[in-house]
Amino acid sequence: MVQNMIIVVANSKGGVGKSTLAVHLAAWLHEQGHTVTLADCDTQHSSSQWAKEAVPEVKAVQLGDANEILDRLPGLAQQCDYLVADGPGSNTETSRALLLRADLALVPCKASMLEVRALAQATNVLRQAQDIRGGQPRAIIVLSMVGKTYRLTQDMKDAAEALELPLAKTAVTLKQIYADAPGQGAVVWKLGARAR
Repeated sequence: MVQNMIIVVANSKGGVGKSTLAVHLAAWLHEQGHTVTLADCDTQHSSSQWAKEAVPEVKAVQLGDANEILDRLPGLAQQCDYLVADGPGSNTETSRALLLRADLALVPCKASMLEVRALAQATNVLRQAQDIRGGQPRAIIVLSMVGKTYRLTQDMKDAAEALELPLAKTAVTLKQIYADAPGQGAVVWKLGARAR
């Protein structure tokens, strides 16, 4: 079993589903019997507020800047099985600090060629961290906000391959329930039949 793993949800682009992925991952890991801390590193602090309502058993902390992340993240990770960190949508220094401490980076990306092309720029900070850390953190692209009739095109596969990052086998679909969940103070699987 993995102990004290730091999973960072990062993309310098806003609105790609970072907080949704971070809160749901933290809740799922908790339900699997793990101790989990959610580190909210975005200035809006929406994921920590959401997590406190949706899964109060998950410890939620707010980290304000790059220095606080570099200083506190390892100690926080020692107190749990998994630390899930929700990164900001714009602050490069904060993203860099998170990636310098991460074991695994999940990089949400909307499922369109424009977004995948923009991801090439967003991965520069990831590449810097991997260079400094000898290949760490491992990283996976997670397609998010995928439409019901969506098909992964060969162009998108090629773009991800060119970035030398694997694509997650499962994508996060575009559903109203994901937008409703924070207002309900819940994760989607707790919202009854319409969340199936």
